[in-house]
Amino acid sequence: MIWAYPEKSLITALVVVFSVLYLIYLFRFWRINRRLKVKKHRLFIKVGLRSLYFGLFLIALSGPSIGSAMKEIKQEGKDIFIAIDLSQSMNAQDIGPSRIQRMKFELKNLIRSFSSDRIGLIIFSSEAFIQCPLTYDQNVLQLHLDGLNTNLVPNHGTDIAAPLSMALKKFQNDESQEPKSKSVILISDGEDFGENLSDVLVQLNDAGVKVFTLGIGTHGGSTIPRGNSIIMDPNTGTPVISKLETSTLKRIASRTNGTYFELSDETQELPQLISAIEQLEGAVTGTRMIEASANKYFYFLLAALALAMLDMVLPLKTISL
Repeated sequence: MIWAYPEKSLITALVVVFSVLYLIYLFRFWRINRRLKVKKHRLFIKVGLRSLYFGLFLIALSGPSIGSAMKEIKQEGKDIFIAIDLSQSMNAQDIGPSRIQRMKFELKNLIRSFSSDRIGLIIFSSEAFIQCPLTYDQNVLQLHLDGLNTNLVPNHGTDIAAPLSMALKKFQNDESQEPKSKSVILISDGEDFGENLSDVLVQLNDAGVKVFTLGIGTHGGSTIPRGNSIIMDPNTGTPVISKLETSTLKRIASRTNGTYFELSDETQELPQLISAIEQLEGAVTGTRMIEASANKYFYFLLAALALAMLDMVLPLKTISL
């Protein structure tokens, strides 16, 4: 028999407490009835019955597992590139404290959810760059996230096709021989000034790479701070208002069999994004056999409850007529 929770100290403590309390009970019972004619065999039956179901409760608490069998465990792997928009509009403060700061905080939680998968980081604005190649190292990923800011990339507009094309090339040129499920998480406010997006989406779909898009920002938008001032439109002389544009992000997700999600102070769909990635069927990279046994605590618990009910209905007569 295998014990799932072999806490010997806890079991010993419970036995000692039960024994002490029951001895006190018996002593008081005996003092009250020492001058009465007590049918001692009834008392012994009660003591034996209670000791038995108490022992069964302890066995159930220890989690007994009887028998064993070999079980095959499949090891699955995923490769995930996270493409992060670092254009100036990500400094907008329609989400507190700002879009980029909120994104960095949420990304740390997302990455922790996929500790057994390879994750890479791509940063982009008008151009795309590999910030971190595919890696299992969570510490390296967290370090790169801490250093993200909008000054890391040239800011001459936003080209969403650039990071998607780069992720596809990295997947295709990956030197790892292990088959993996491949996907991209694209995080942006949706502004796009590129021209090659349609061709890239076709290539991603043909390669079986799903793109999950996360729109960050609000539909009302806000101005974009720059230093102690805000970015102004040179044509109109008015402050630039950056709003969440969802149409492009939804089209990307739809064309690649992915899903669109949003992140703002009102809408927080990051848990749904994590769940969608987790549900992807990763490619099997290996299998291993483990010895498994079934926990049978329920049978001992059921027997203990039945004996406890019997104890409640059995009378204990202290006076014989």
